[in-house]
Amino acid sequence: MKISPLDRILLLIGSLLAAWEVAVGVNNLDRVPTIAYTIAFGVLLVAGLLLIILGFDALESPVVVIVSTVIPLSLSLGLVWERLPAWRTVYLAFAVAGLLAVFITRLLPVKGKPATIVLACVHGLAGTIIFLLPILQSANGAARPGFALVGLGGALIGVAGLMLSFLKAGKPILTRAVIFRLLPGLLFSMTAAFVAGFALA
Repeated sequence: MKISPLDRILLLIGSLLAAWEVAVGVNNLDRVPTIAYTIAFGVLLVAGLLLIILGFDALESPVVVIVSTVIPLSLSLGLVWERLPAWRTVYLAFAVAGLLAVFITRLLPVKGKPATIVLACVHGLAGTIIFLLPILQSANGAARPGFALVGLGGALIGVAGLMLSFLKAGKPILTRAVIFRLLPGLLFSMTAAFVAGFALA
């Protein structure tokens, strides 16, 4: 499926937003959140540029599932480290173990339910944190209302990540054509929501 000019424009704007967040948005944070957010937005930047250059053929790579896991794990780690200090060590261990588990089940001949369960658990917990934590903290006054936009970005990244992951796992949620039609808009929308939410936190 060919990538349209509108898709390229959306991906380019999203990539520029991700680049801005890497260069400016992560200033004045502790080391771990800075590293985590830089990885997440750096991967978003590279992914957007690769899609612009290579089109949807870039999604044929076997590393897509791993890359689509790095983004939510990194973002959720940054959020937990900043906002839930009592859970820092536990969640860091989960993030490392979760990424290793996805890596192993994608690159070794582990097929069927175990690989799918690992993927769903890792994406599910990371996505839930990105979605709920900003919204709850905005609602209870621990953060400014605009921080809830990060939660909106979390919902969108959860949808995009699961669609890509299950497509690569051979169990697509939607048809390939529909996923490719939705993906550029989702990537742009979630990046814009993240950047706005962090700026307004």
